[in-house]
Amino acid sequence: MDVRAKAAELGIETSFIDATGHQRVLDATALQRLLESVPDKLSHHVLAGDLIWRGGKCSAPELSNEAACPLSWQVRDMQGHSVADGVCADGTIAIDLPNNGVYKLHAVDEHGRKDSVNLLFVPQRAYEGDFDRVWILSVQLYSVKSARNWGIGDFSDLSWLLRWAANIGAAGIGLNPLHALFDDHPEQCSPYSPSSRLFLNPLYIDVPALPEWDEDFAAEYGAAIESARSAEFVSYSEVARLKLAAVRGAFDAFKARTTLKRRTAFDEFRRTSTQLSRFACFEVLRRKFRGPWWDWPDHWNQPSEPAIEELRNGPDAREIEFFEFQQWCAHEQLENCNHLARELSLPIGLYLDIAVGVKCDGFDAWNEQFAILRQLSVGAPPDLLNTAGQDWGLAGFNASGLEQTSYRSYRAMLEASMQYAGAIRIDHVLGLNRIYLVPHGNLPTQGAYVQMPFESLLAVTALESVSHRCVVIGEDLGTVPDGFRERLADWGIWSYKVMMFERDHHGAFHPIAHYPPNSLVTFNTHDLATYRGWKTGHDMRAKSALGFDPGETQDSRDHALTMLTAALRRVDLNDASFGSMLHYLSKTKSRILAVAAEDLLNILDQPNIPGTVDENPNWRRKLPVALEEWGTSVDLSALKDSSQERWRS
Repeated sequence: MDVRAKAAELGIETSFIDATGHQRVLDATALQRLLESVPDKLSHHVLAGDLIWRGGKCSAPELSNEAACPLSWQVRDMQGHSVADGVCADGTIAIDLPNNGVYKLHAVDEHGRKDSVNLLFVPQRAYEGDFDRVWILSVQLYSVKSARNWGIGDFSDLSWLLRWAANIGAAGIGLNPLHALFDDHPEQCSPYSPSSRLFLNPLYIDVPALPEWDEDFAAEYGAAIESARSAEFVSYSEVARLKLAAVRGAFDAFKARTTLKRRTAFDEFRRTSTQLSRFACFEVLRRKFRGPWWDWPDHWNQPSEPAIEELRNGPDAREIEFFEFQQWCAHEQLENCNHLARELSLPIGLYLDIAVGVKCDGFDAWNEQFAILRQLSVGAPPDLLNTAGQDWGLAGFNASGLEQTSYRSYRAMLEASMQYAGAIRIDHVLGLNRIYLVPHGNLPTQGAYVQMPFESLLAVTALESVSHRCVVIGEDLGTVPDGFRERLADWGIWSYKVMMFERDHHGAFHPIAHYPPNSLVTFNTHDLATYRGWKTGHDMRAKSALGFDPGETQDSRDHALTMLTAALRRVDLNDASFGSMLHYLSKTKSRILAVAAEDLLNILDQPNIPGTVDENPNWRRKLPVALEEWGTSVDLSALKDSSQERWRS
């Protein structure tokens, strides 16, 4: 088969139009590497592909060209139990299933050809919330300072923030991803480069809040804890050294003496957390063998369940249990925050971010080797802000693997965050439709878009959203295909509106009426300038000092400020202060307004400058004001005046 025909069969786009309107054609070498990495799709002889039954509305399955009616069919759940069967003469299958879910539809045509596809029995739309227009505070949890934490924000700080949110009329707290990173390599601290999106970062555990906490630890390590607490930036290595040692001490105490209630709760967590055992085994194995998992002994780079069970019952059993305990502690503390949000009647509670991919040498890529492509990196082609393109060094899902595993890993990823949250954000939601993949070793300009099962992923997203009563916001910034945002909206997936980018071709900021109700509106993101940094041009100077193209000139920034002032004046706001900008966004129809803590505290530097690693203290900046001082540092009267239309009494 011709290579370009093969590429089309696999959903690889060999050319595309970039953000500047130029056509980019994939070179032959990059194309060959993509062909070698993207797995073949399933061949169907009776049914053509996934069948989506939405909101109880049945549609006839699409039949392959080879299919011959009548068909005998059977529907089975994910445990293999038959839930419906029948015979159809014309390809029309009428099924009445009692519950939404993912099923398998098996069919045999009159010539005996067999086939099976995913049957997605899903709600009409994702959950859309039961609140009117509200505002939330966006916080990078690691950046939080307090008089009691150990140099990094933790889940007790999050409890404090939730109570503060309730007192100042907010609907909840928005957070950076809380995914598990590599705690034995703590300086790899980007929350968007996780080992696993299924588990939590244990550095957020408040160790002294654990019942098994040994107060003698604080006496012995008090000076080191105070040093980490008072440091200008988060010292991840020191925080990890202290916290992991303290949690290990708590685990030893738990093993030696604990209550029956605690032991029972831990055992139940181990029983019901389906991938926990494998995750804990992975943590032990990667410390034992070092290096990436594909270089491990064959017995472990793709282990069977009997091998995992053997490891669990061997000499490493206690160490495996420690990593399970660590996750249980993190889960319990975050779940307590979730319960607190409900007790406080916060309409959203926690708003969590889900990273676009995972590190290829991490747990998820090891655990889901068929659904996740480790040989290709997720990224983005060149655009106006990142003229060299982007390679995020992350592994992403692939269409064939997702389809053949009935979207198991995608659903698990959503559930892992939705269980704690009233809303989530899917980073780079364009990846549900097509994902830009760069072969390892290639420049970001030498990647290609690969098609994903868009409708099926939207259907599964709606299914999990309704099941967990969790609003889903899709980060839909940048250039997207025609009709993309309309499809998201049709499925009830909210849009993500960043005011900084909401401008017309002449640079004028869009009017208040431009913002749709089912959207989250904010001025900026963690990757963009703070309001103060943007107004002063500090972000451009910072990028230039690092040798990066800031993406705009001082003249263009001055023009943007002029356009912002004009937009504000149209609604009788006579200056370009932070309060006026916030008042402007408060007037929009968007049902969620997110206000960054950095802007509330008038901070100059942004949390992250994309494209930098060690050149800039990304993901390390602490907020300059401790939580205990927020009451006197934040002008609550001005905040209420600016957000009065969204203030909850």
